[in-house]
Amino acid sequence: MDYDAIKSGFAQAIPFVKFLGLEFLELGPGTATVRLPERPDLTNHVGSQHAGALFTVAEAASGGAFVGSFAERLGEVTPLAKAARIDYLKIAKGPIDATGTLADPDAALATLDADGKVEFQIEVELNDAGGTRVASATVDWHVRKNA
Repeated sequence: MDYDAIKSGFAQAIPFVKFLGLEFLELGPGTATVRLPERPDLTNHVGSQHAGALFTVAEAASGGAFVGSFAERLGEVTPLAKAARIDYLKIAKGPIDATGTLADPDAALATLDADGKVEFQIEVELNDAGGTRVASATVDWHVRKNA
């Protein structure tokens, strides 16, 4: 699987990713890391990364982890983010890397094959350049086979 080609296509496929300037750093089976850049227009009233931008990079990382897990089957399925939760733990300054992880991609694919649909969670950690966790998120996904 050519994960580099998939990674480079996210900005074209999802205009909001391009708008925020998100960069897909890593993509593979069950995982993705996405960087939120540091820009004045992405900050809030106290000069830290805006909560909405942090939420978006977390959701993008979860989507990347989904794509990395289901890459060979993307034409056969329809994915939807069903719910998401985020905890803001520390002030987020500078570029922020969000890493999404699907714990057991093989089990998710097996359930999809058996039931025609699957629901799972992707956990996301958001860290600043020094490695300090500034937020954590969980995104619930629903994926079904196309009719």
